[in-house]
Amino acid sequence: MTTAFPHEVRPPALAPLGERGRVRAARPADAAALYALSEPFMRSGALRRRSRRLYELTADQFLVAEDADGTPEGCVALRTYPDEPAAVLHNFCVRADRQRRGVGSRLLAALLSEAAARPASGVFAATTGGGRSFLRAGFRETDASAAPRPWAAALDPARGSRIFVRDLPSPEDEPFPPNRPQYAGDRG
Repeated sequence: MTTAFPHEVRPPALAPLGERGRVRAARPADAAALYALSEPFMRSGALRRRSRRLYELTADQFLVAEDADGTPEGCVALRTYPDEPAAVLHNFCVRADRQRRGVGSRLLAALLSEAAARPASGVFAATTGGGRSFLRAGFRETDASAAPRPWAAALDPARGSRIFVRDLPSPEDEPFPPNRPQYAGDRG
């Protein structure tokens, strides 16, 4: 199953981004850029090696962060599975020269907003790194027991990945209607 983003992903917290760029849904034409963003991470071993062709086939799962000139700065993908309550974040990459500038935070915020708009109870992620970005974004470390079964089965124990999850609110838990900004006067 593919996860398509039918629109530009601009939750209220991200729009407009002005000089900081934007986060948008990837298109098949972005496959080469997705591969180029991911390649240094594959080379270092932080990401499993994937073919350019796989990026063409799965481009609809990705979000792309662009600078104000439209140059890709980072990417992340959201995968959902039939009959599974949770989703998976994968292939989270930010260009080395754009790290520590909020690009990863924008990507995570957009991905979580997109995941919350779907019937997902949570978002899982695996990393061979420290996981600080995930912890800052409200994830907690866990094991893969509640993760989507196909994803959990594909994890390579030899990589020593740490597993993180972020629970998502159900639509009835939201204090305000979707796409409505919270104002100080709304405190009830």
